[in-house]
Amino acid sequence: MPNTTYRGHRATSIENEHLRVTVTHEGGHVAEIFDKQTGVNPLWTPPWPSIEPSRYSIAKFPEYGTSGEAKLLSGILGHNLCLDIFGGPSSEEAAAGMEPHGEGSIVPYDVSDDGATITMRANLPLAQIRFERQIELHRANVRFLEKVENLASTDRPIGWTQHVTLGPPFIERGSTQFRASATRSVALGGDFSPANYLKGGAEFDWPNAPLKDGGTCDLRVFNSASVSGAYTAHLMSPEHEHAFFAAFSPALKVAIGYIWKQADFPWMGIWEENCSRTHAPWNGKAITRAMEFGVSPFPESRREMVERGKTFGVPGFRWLPAKSRLHAEYWASVRPEKSVPESMNWPSLSR
Repeated sequence: MPNTTYRGHRATSIENEHLRVTVTHEGGHVAEIFDKQTGVNPLWTPPWPSIEPSRYSIAKFPEYGTSGEAKLLSGILGHNLCLDIFGGPSSEEAAAGMEPHGEGSIVPYDVSDDGATITMRANLPLAQIRFERQIELHRANVRFLEKVENLASTDRPIGWTQHVTLGPPFIERGSTQFRASATRSVALGGDFSPANYLKGGAEFDWPNAPLKDGGTCDLRVFNSASVSGAYTAHLMSPEHEHAFFAAFSPALKVAIGYIWKQADFPWMGIWEENCSRTHAPWNGKAITRAMEFGVSPFPESRREMVERGKTFGVPGFRWLPAKSRLHAEYWASVRPEKSVPESMNWPSLSR
């Protein structure tokens, strides 16, 4: 389905009897994985109007705020790619034009499809990286194949994260359930959220996160508070070849899950935004939970990422060798379910 549009974006879709997957041509966002039986797309659609990133300027679109992430937020949808950093740039990188989470979510993509497979290619000129993603449908499963190529003649440390963000009506306070192959975990400290309710810097075992006022909360259920925000980092079980997360809406009776090779993406960050950010474009209206799996535990600058080194003995970045390529494969599934999927094999990595 070439030359389609999605919320004002140029987009491409592929579909079968179970699912429709739509990607944007600018930013390369996976805007929807739409389950045809339930009529549900669990991925996040922001509560503000969306534009193509190439149209953005702070003078023309002040409604997206004045922060460094305004351009990203102007066009963000669903599952976006963080490459080659996960977090904000250094002051020097920002002055040179680097955006938060890198160029992967704002550059134009060359998108083609043959009815069964979408192929997306993009050049990241500041990072000197060439990126390619193929998306295939296999019944109720979606297969992703990614390739990251270093065009430079130097080895480099990179961030590479799949920023999978879920939103209403799939996300519902006190109701939506989650499962994951997470193990050792830590809550981000500092001023990450104005309504942070977790004990910053606290280490814990999934899913029981320490509260800043004492006690713990179970991260397997979305917060029931009217306002909240938090970020936690989770080491995916190194005892299993594959890592996963699954989320389930009891009201809609639909589940979404992703599964990947733990060696490719050993970390998952959980970002919760529950009407806590009051500045533009958030305006206290966004409800999201992102399950962000990648090579880094925390959103931070490249320098901070390298200087942190390891967390729980596991590196927090990936080396991309000179003139070389890295590959990754992962799968997603959206399907009707009666309860939250518990299995490591959901959805299956096999066709």
